[in-house]
Amino acid sequence: MNTNSLATKPHYLILDGLRGVAAIIVVTFHLTEPLGTGHLDILVNHGYLAVDFFFLLSGYVIGYAYDDRWHTMTIGTFFKRRIERLQPMIVLGMTLGAIGFYFTDSTIWPDIHTVPLWKMLLVLLIGYTVLPIPLSMDIRGWQEMHPLNSVAWSLFFEYIANILYAIGIRKLSKTALGILVLISAAALAHLAITSPNGDVSGGWTLNAEHMRIGITRVMYPFFAGLLLSRIAKPIRIKHAFLWCSLLVALVLYMPRISGAEHLWMNGIYESVCIILIFPLIVYLGASGVVHSETERRICKFLGDISYPLYLVHYPLVYFYVAWISNHKGVTIAEAWPYALLILIGSVILAYVTLKWYDEPVRKWLRKKLG
Repeated sequence: MNTNSLATKPHYLILDGLRGVAAIIVVTFHLTEPLGTGHLDILVNHGYLAVDFFFLLSGYVIGYAYDDRWHTMTIGTFFKRRIERLQPMIVLGMTLGAIGFYFTDSTIWPDIHTVPLWKMLLVLLIGYTVLPIPLSMDIRGWQEMHPLNSVAWSLFFEYIANILYAIGIRKLSKTALGILVLISAAALAHLAITSPNGDVSGGWTLNAEHMRIGITRVMYPFFAGLLLSRIAKPIRIKHAFLWCSLLVALVLYMPRISGAEHLWMNGIYESVCIILIFPLIVYLGASGVVHSETERRICKFLGDISYPLYLVHYPLVYFYVAWISNHKGVTIAEAWPYALLILIGSVILAYVTLKWYDEPVRKWLRKKLG
């Protein structure tokens, strides 16, 4: 079997670019989050919905890349390809979090200096596998399943979706998959509308509540993306990257809907975004035409750095959060130069790690795993 054929399909360049746009917005969300007093007044209020957008993109791309290859590909080969793609940056992201861990001792994490080195290294080793740690091993104090790099929680659920796809859901007919997607959409809307905060935020703690949130957040978008890859016939749309980027930014930068009085209204907004608007954006992006070499380079650059950026930025954000916690009453006017520095530094670090680490390691793994 020629496994090299798995890499022969062209990428959707515009979808790559949109992934990068969403990744940058995630960074801005994490930089404004500690300046808010709660879930109602964060400047980038719906930035966390980028995770749901990533899940939908992943489902679409997985379906496009693998659905018609199962007659020449085993489940083992599929998992090899996913490990090659995902694990190198998970390992580096955890390592960066471990390097900076003791330096983020602060008023918000006052017990970091009491964590023994062996325990931190044990959490690091478990983090390399992306398996969640129990609350008894929480070394930071935020109840994260990955306290060295919090954003890895979404990769844990990404793996779950990939496993479900490979072992069975890939075999579903379009009708059966559509029924699963409809049920998942109903569960997602119920979560968003009835949750205590009126949103879908959550999934990063190893307990029943967060596991339910994480599973619910991945099931609809991932498998809706898979269904979309099977039933949608892309057309040719001009300027799709520009319009889709603006749509992504509009959805994620939208202020909180209705405030504290009617939390369910915000839940409806998030349900509509994930269930309807995100699939529309992906369809438009897949239908888009790249008009110039400049646009092609922008999309390629944003797509290339999107995954590294997602995993390298949060170890830097931990320092930023610690600084804010040590300087009570910091305003956005005082914090923005530091936030901008971290944003630019994260993009540079993402590009450097892409070229000097991620791409070479993936190439090496491809040779070793076959």
